[in-house]
Amino acid sequence: MTETASRVGVVCPACSPEIETVHEVLAEGGQTTVRCTECSHVHKTTIEAEREIGRTVVVSQSGDSFTATVDGPPDERIQIGEEFVLDTDEALVVVRITDIQVGTEDRTDSARMEDVETIWTRAVDNVTVNVTLHPESGDETRGLSVKVPGDYEFEVGATEELGDEEFTVEGMHIRENAVGYPAEKLDHPGDAAEAKDLKRVYARDESSSAWSAW
Repeated sequence: MTETASRVGVVCPACSPEIETVHEVLAEGGQTTVRCTECSHVHKTTIEAEREIGRTVVVSQSGDSFTATVDGPPDERIQIGEEFVLDTDEALVVVRITDIQVGTEDRTDSARMEDVETIWTRAVDNVTVNVTLHPESGDETRGLSVKVPGDYEFEVGATEELGDEEFTVEGMHIRENAVGYPAEKLDHPGDAAEAKDLKRVYARDESSSAWSAW
């Protein structure tokens, strides 16, 4: 028996007693009142809730990690790279699947929820991006971390002003599980990527408080 929003697939005692047809839900409850879209017959039926199972989710966020639980149909297939909203005790978090554990030590790229032991994820709604900065002259570099929304876009050739820092992006290293990018490293003017997909940004230091090794 299938259900989507205000329509369900159930048998109609008037026109289709053996094969499910689409019905409109008129009133919910222990006995749901529905109307057949084929013959307009109104009747009551029992709509069984789809069985779901719970699985442990490990979330990595800004260097820390915590665990939560997600529910889903046993036959639902999940895969690395997928994103979903996780309801935790503290807040709703958007996470991306980075690994799937199907046994004590076995890992896989895709599996049914029924076979999953643990889902390993990374929070992607708000992320920390590591930036390597080098001055306009000299070989000395410095590193910093910037916190931005996951969908914040960095572009090669663009100058960023984040907090007290100002820098021009020269290259970006894409994360392993990110999709839709032509290469693992982007360094052509105009190349762009979202913060949640970045492993590291390489940039030229433009800060007004020029950094010095001395």
